[in-house]
Amino acid sequence: MNYIKMLQGVTIMAHLLPIQSDGGAEKTGHIRRLLDIEMLKTEANYKRIASRMAFNTRLLSGFLQTTLLLIRKRFRSASLRFKTAFFVVVLLTCTSFVLCIITVQVMNKYVLNEIIKRGESVGTSVAASAGYSLLSKDLLSLDNLVFKAKSSNSDMEYVAIVTPDKKTIAHSDMTMGDGILPVSQGKLMRKSQDGTTVKELPRSSDSIFEVSCPIVFMQKPMGSVILAINKSVLLAAQGEVRYKIFLVFGIILVLGTIASVLLASFLIKPIKELSVGVDELQRGITKSPLTIYSDDELGKLTSNFNIMSSTIAEQQGKLNKYARDLEESYVSIVRVVAAAIDAKDSYTHGHSARVSQLSLLIGKAIGLSTEELKDLEVACLFHDVGKIKTPDSILLKPGRLTQSEHEDMIHHVQYGVSILDKAPSLRRYIPAVRHHHERQDGRGYPAGLSGDNIPPLAAIIAIADTFDAMTSNRPYRKAFSEEEALRELVRVAGTQLRADLVAVFVGLIDERRAENALLSFARAI
Repeated sequence: MNYIKMLQGVTIMAHLLPIQSDGGAEKTGHIRRLLDIEMLKTEANYKRIASRMAFNTRLLSGFLQTTLLLIRKRFRSASLRFKTAFFVVVLLTCTSFVLCIITVQVMNKYVLNEIIKRGESVGTSVAASAGYSLLSKDLLSLDNLVFKAKSSNSDMEYVAIVTPDKKTIAHSDMTMGDGILPVSQGKLMRKSQDGTTVKELPRSSDSIFEVSCPIVFMQKPMGSVILAINKSVLLAAQGEVRYKIFLVFGIILVLGTIASVLLASFLIKPIKELSVGVDELQRGITKSPLTIYSDDELGKLTSNFNIMSSTIAEQQGKLNKYARDLEESYVSIVRVVAAAIDAKDSYTHGHSARVSQLSLLIGKAIGLSTEELKDLEVACLFHDVGKIKTPDSILLKPGRLTQSEHEDMIHHVQYGVSILDKAPSLRRYIPAVRHHHERQDGRGYPAGLSGDNIPPLAAIIAIADTFDAMTSNRPYRKAFSEEEALRELVRVAGTQLRADLVAVFVGLIDERRAENALLSFARAI
């Protein structure tokens, strides 16, 4: 952007240049055109770069938003134990990290202070012994002091004794003897009341701490003891301290994570037990009482839940018993009504009971379950219950029915559906009652269903109903023999009735007839 402004300034200056001659004017115009072109190129490049940066920013923002939404969705669907353990681990990690940083900072300062104090202690000790030697000009003693201080502290780079004007009297480095020690220019880190100073001196590759301790004898300044400690010593000590601190806090974090997972499992276990109990209670499953793991609030809650679920199960059992009693009463009433309907016509007396027996033979042969057989039996008793609303003039008419009378007659299935619909527990019998007059070719009533669309129980009842109707006397015809009725069933199999069920039924009747023939033969003998 600054480059663009500079080009704009240069362009303005080029436009303001005075025209000295024709050649000058031509050169000036050429320069102006070049500057304009360069400025346009620069602006285009800048816009392209800005557009690319904006696109990358939007892309990164979209990626972050998608990632956050995914994490949020996963976190919402995670288990309560994971959420609890995750929260504890995050809290423990943050706390450990903060404490670790604080501890490292404190220990760094402590290590630095200890190193400086050791340097001050060594310098003060040398200064105390060097005063008399300086006064007596005992250079050998001074060299001995410097040598001992350096040899006993290997981390010190040098130890020197200088006069007040910085002239070296004794130095651990022999090459520095009898020279002028330059004045140190560095960061002052500490200055004591006795005049001891500590400075940090930067070098090309590293840094050193220089400790200067004044030599005073008989309240007269005699010079200074200067010693240098390499900063690498401090860094090594701090690194070792940091390693130990991080190791300790790492162990604490691992142990804390394990403890948080165990704690979460301990806390979530009764909650999970309650959740399972609520699900079972919702599905109506009654099992043993929930386990109480503690005597705290969760334990009391679990105990109260056990009492509540026991009460609900007891009440539910009573309600189920009342429902069964009510259903049995209703079935008994319908049995009476069905018998009364059959009794209205001497030709159909016992029709519903016989249809029920024949249907059960087919149901057992094709492997229906006990529950399905029970439903089939009750549905057979109900299959003509709607005829209670059909006029006797139609039911007992000796001749063929007219078109309008036939329409009234076929409505008996809808009347039966209306009766069964009054009781919710009997609605499961409605499909069999409604569709037991359907045909395989779709020409039946009331819905015109065909093939496999006809409910299986309705298809079974249709065969038994047709067979009993043919083998019973009617006002308009005589009863068929069993042989004739079976032949008629075989003839309409596949068009009116299900062929596979007809084959099963015919086989059952043939078996029964064969058994009866054997019994008759046995009795005759």
